[in-house]
Amino acid sequence: MSSDMRTWEGPSAPERLALLRRARSIAIVGASNKPSRASYFVATYLLSSSPYTVYFVNPVVDEILGQPVYKTLADLPEVPDIVDVFRKDADLPGVLEEIKALGPTASGARPAVWLQLGSWHEGVARDAEASGHPVVMDRCVKIEHARFHGGLHLAGFNTGVISSRRQVLA
Repeated sequence: MSSDMRTWEGPSAPERLALLRRARSIAIVGASNKPSRASYFVATYLLSSSPYTVYFVNPVVDEILGQPVYKTLADLPEVPDIVDVFRKDADLPGVLEEIKALGPTASGARPAVWLQLGSWHEGVARDAEASGHPVVMDRCVKIEHARFHGGLHLAGFNTGVISSRRQVLA
């Protein structure tokens, strides 16, 4: 769907921050063991720089970054607070059905559906919200977490801080 046809409005920055603060676990659906993939980069960041328990879901991979990989969301040992989805848009309705089948998290909330940068599916967003699932689309969990926790300088992201202090080059 082209960006000029977007009518769904996602959560505000304070709402996304609250979602990330409430979360204790994140499942990455479509996680890859290939370092060139965005999901691998996000997984590396979440494991090293966040407080979350991170689960990987991919039916054809057994291990990523030394962690076990689950075939489906239903195979996870707990219902994750956030399901971070790295799948093509055509697969998103099926992934949502898996998420809806999970039931509530340990806190009693429904898992949040988080669609990565470039991923947008208004039908899935409306269906998820109607089922009580918070939705974030076209945003990266890594970037959002780093942004809210002062770490956007990691991996070359600009912090946006303007300073008159001279940079010290190593």
